[in-house]
This record gives sequence, C-alpha cells and structure tokens, in this order.
Amino acid sequence: MCGIHGIYRFDGVSVEPRILSAMGDRTRHRGPDDEGSHVDGPCGIAMRRLSIIDLAGGHQPLSNADQSLWLVCNGEIYNFRELRSELQGKGYHFKTGSDSEVMLHLYDAEGDDFVKRLNGMFDFALWDARRHRLLIGRDRLGVKPLYVLQDWQRLAFASEAKALLALPGVSAELDRQVVADYLHLGYVAAPGCIFKGIRKLPPATLLAVENGQVREWRYWRLPAQITPDVSEREWTERVRAQLEESVRMQMVSDVPIGAFLSGGVDSSAVVGLMARHSQQPIRTYAIGFSGGEAEALYNELPYARRVAELFGTEHREILVRPDVVALLPKLLWHMDEPLSDTAFITTYLVSEFARQDVKVILSGVGGDELFGGYRRYLGGHYAQRYRRWPGWLRNSASFVARHLPADRHSGLLNRLRLAKGFLASAEMSDDDRYRSYLQVLDRQGVAALLLEPPASGSDSLERAFAAAGNDDELNRMFAVDAETQLPDDLLLLTDKMSMAVSLECRVPLLDHQLVELAAAMPASIKVRDGRLKHLLKASLSDLLPDDILNRKKRGFGTPMGAWLKRELAPLLQRLLSAEVVQARGLYRHAVVDRLMADHQANRIDGTDILLAMMNLEIWSRIFLDCRDPADVAEELQGYVR
Repeated sequence: MCGIHGIYRFDGVSVEPRILSAMGDRTRHRGPDDEGSHVDGPCGIAMRRLSIIDLAGGHQPLSNADQSLWLVCNGEIYNFRELRSELQGKGYHFKTGSDSEVMLHLYDAEGDDFVKRLNGMFDFALWDARRHRLLIGRDRLGVKPLYVLQDWQRLAFASEAKALLALPGVSAELDRQVVADYLHLGYVAAPGCIFKGIRKLPPATLLAVENGQVREWRYWRLPAQITPDVSEREWTERVRAQLEESVRMQMVSDVPIGAFLSGGVDSSAVVGLMARHSQQPIRTYAIGFSGGEAEALYNELPYARRVAELFGTEHREILVRPDVVALLPKLLWHMDEPLSDTAFITTYLVSEFARQDVKVILSGVGGDELFGGYRRYLGGHYAQRYRRWPGWLRNSASFVARHLPADRHSGLLNRLRLAKGFLASAEMSDDDRYRSYLQVLDRQGVAALLLEPPASGSDSLERAFAAAGNDDELNRMFAVDAETQLPDDLLLLTDKMSMAVSLECRVPLLDHQLVELAAAMPASIKVRDGRLKHLLKASLSDLLPDDILNRKKRGFGTPMGAWLKRELAPLLQRLLSAEVVQARGLYRHAVVDRLMADHQANRIDGTDILLAMMNLEIWSRIFLDCRDPADVAEELQGYVR
C-alpha cells in the first residue's frame, strides 16, 4: 500500500528526480515508511510506501532480473502466492516476498492481459524499457484512485490529484463545467475531476504510452448476463462460500489488522467471518453520536456492541460532536475534491482511531450495491403498487406530497421525507426515478443556481445507464451504482480518509469474484417482496442474529442537516453569505438564500446541497486561494464560537 506517481515526457527530455520527489512530498501520508524512484530518460516512476507485506524486502520500484521492467504499485494482490508459485514453475525467479513483484513477471509472461489474473485492489505504473513503454492501470472496481494530467509536453499520473499540482507550470484551477455535475450528484464522477486539466482514470482501465502515442482501454466490465436455472438454496451456498474465501484472503498481513464495525449487516458479516479465520480476538472500531433525536437516529453503537460481544472482539468506540467542523479543511485537502457525503468525516475519524492499534482494516463497503441494500432499490416495487391506485387517489397523494415536510434527522419527518420523495417520482420512468433518489439537486435546480449555464450533453448517470445493457430494473441500478457512486464517492472517500492516517483499508465484499457472482444473480432474489438483501441475509442466517439481519438501514454519515440548523448555522450563513457567493462568482445568491431558508423550515431536506456548496467554498479557499488548511480551520472555528 502506498501512493504512486510518475511522468512520461513526449519531447524526450529526461525526467528530473527533484520533480518526482516534490510530487511524493504531497502524498507522504500515503507512505510514511519508505520512498523510491526510477528514472529512465523521458520516463520516471516513483512511490511512497506503507509497508504491509514483506516489510524489509518490499522496497519499490521493483525490477526484474535484467532490469528491463520496473514497477510501482499501490494496493494489495491477494492471490499473489498462487501466482508466484505458478510463475516459479515457469522459471521466473523472485527477489522479494512482495505481493507486487508477481505483476512484473506476470506482465512478462502474458502481456497486458496480466491484470485479468490479479485478485486485488491496485493502481500501478509499469515501465517496459525494452519497448520504451509506460503502462498504468487501475483495479476492476476502482478501489484505488489514479489521476492523470496530459498536455503537449508530458503525461503525468498520481494516486492523488494534489501530487500533480507539484508539476512545473501546473496550478489549481476550478473546472467550471464539472461543477454542475458535482452539484447535481454531490461528487465528481470519473473521468471528471474538479481540477481543470486533470482527470480520473476510470476503474478497470489501462493506459499505455508508446512511441509518443497514448492508448486507453477498458479490460473488465460488470457482467450483464444473468445465470438461469439456479435454485435460491444454491445461490445462498455460493455466496456464503465466496464471502468466506474473500475475507480469508484479505486477512493476509504482516502487520496488525482490525475491522470497522457499525452493527449493520455488511460490517457484521465481515467481523463474523474474520472471527472464524482468526485464532486471536478481532479488533473492532465503531463510531457514534450523543445528543438529541437527530444524533440518536445516527447512533449505531448499541448494534456494534451487540456484534462485538457475539464474536468476542476487542472493541473500541468514539463519539462525534458538531465541533468536527474544525476538521473539514484538513479532510478536504486530503480528499482532493469536495463532496457532500458526510461519510468522509466519520470514515476519517474511525480510521484515525483505529490507526492507534492497527495498520490494516477491513470494511463492509460494497454490500449494499452488490446485494440490494438501499431503499432506492424498492422504488420499482412500490411504484407497481402505486400504479394500481385509482387516478383520483394518485392525484390527491401527489398534491399532499408536495406539501409534506422533509427532514432526515427526526424519525417521523424522515419517514415523511421518504414518502415525499417516492410520491414525487412514482410516475417517472425507471431511470428518472433512480436519478431522483440519488441527486443532490435536480438538473433544473442546478441550472437555476449557477450563474453560468451547465454544458449540454449527457452526464455520468446517462452514460452509465447506456452501458448497463440490462433489461432488469434492479440489475440496471446495481450496474449504474458500480460505475458511478461506488467508485467515485464511497470508495474514493474510503481510500482518501484511511490513507490520510496511513491506514490500509480492504473491502472484501468487493472481491471481483464475489462481484461477478452477485451480478449473475437474478434481482428477484437479491430483493424479494420489499425485503432488501434477501439473498445475502439468507446466506448469513447461521452467522448473525435476526435483530442484526433485519435492523433498519442507516448510512455511515453524520446528523449534519440537524447541525446546520443548530450549532453550525453560523458557519453555513458565513460560508454562503451574499459577499462570499458574489466574490466566488459561481451561484445566484437569491437561490442560495432560498435553499437555506427552505432547509431551515423543513420544506426541503437540503443537507446534501448545502454541504456540497459549503465544501466547495472551503475547498476553494485551500486550493484556489492557496491557503493552509490549518489557517482555514481557524477561520471556520471563529464563525461558530
């Protein structure tokens, strides 16, 4: 695990090692244990290393025997032992015990298709000196990020965008055309990036530079073919067996290991399976909230304690309070790009907490996307029932829905918010209904908010739907999630926030073999009769108790919307004041004012759009105004004292 970066110069000029060093300095947190680089004329590759496997011998860059191939890799290859044995049988000799070294010899043996043999999370850069060819790539699901900058002079890459800002002639500039998509979804989907001139390499993608030519291609896609004639019992057995294998493989480590535990189905399953494969108690870490009704809704500590006691873990907990605002500048610097998902705050805090004891953590990220855990997956189920209502009743319900209050931080108001959202979308097409559940602000609202009109053309969701190629509504949603929100929101924040504290986070539910198994499963047994995760829960019925399997879904976020109405209201008013908004030149302040007022009055739940705008302003102060995150944090604290 580390951060990688490098440069290929089209003009043939040798890469300067000092520039590679400057890029690495920006991502020192990703790899505090070691650093290394290799320069061969116009190509230079480098890394910062967090030592996990082969602590003494895993220094990178790695090279083959005749030093014709050089590699830097960020991540872990979980099947490296099997691949190593196979390659040794073919006559390849290994210099280290590193999991990454198998990639060098596998490339030599099989060419670019070697990535299809890898089971793991990774981004990498491989320099083939024989062909003067640079190959970079990213894992199938996009667990590890990779940013690219290309101009007439060079192609540069890095695990974090801020490393590319260390290049001569590169400065932080906002890509205003990306802002519209960001405000619509609350994150920036690949290949977009908030920095103008920088882009994200999409998941499962390779990019090669050879003879001055750049070629990019996709090497894997989520399977669209459903496997017929398999009983539910057999699916249950297959899923359980693959879950067991995924967790077992990802527990391999030469350093202490632990697990995040929320008490939800996914993290509880990971902890339970870890306990079965460990002779020592598993170390688990949970996060919670104290305060009023809003905090209670987000507090999952009782569930986490229940699971910890069930499996005899060494369990630790922390509480989060509204003064977390002081962290926002630091966290947005680490994120590289703003986002509206408050899970980046909780993920950082629990990662920092866990890093006191362990260097590797396992997370339950991905289970909702694979097996149908989100409420939005029930939209079609309830829409079918709604359409059976007589017209007069549907019209009346639609009228009432427009006047319902909306707030996610009260039990009653949250149910009314969900009802309001469903009734507003019940008559829409499947794709539009899905979009309505995901969006932070609808496209008409974004156009009204921005001073500059958004660019025309398709957005990331439209492109993902076009590529989904599945007639089944649920499986189409799963495929779109896997292309958009999963890599560019959840996995991105998981990587950035864990690596901010030099913690390696593994995601066994996104083992690609388990993903392919889930993709081949009929949606009707993933979600059955309104029961989310039906098949997954069946596969875990002997591992987890009913009160954990059937508890209500709660996201891994914060009660931010309530805080914005209470403790953090002064912060919101200052960051989105008329003076600030006009100076930044992005929004119409009258629209901003209306959104804040509607959120305060519960006419809308504006948590996500308000946080999206707030975070973009904080991000701008750091990257565009070139201010130190600590200085910005002190300023924000002054707003709420």
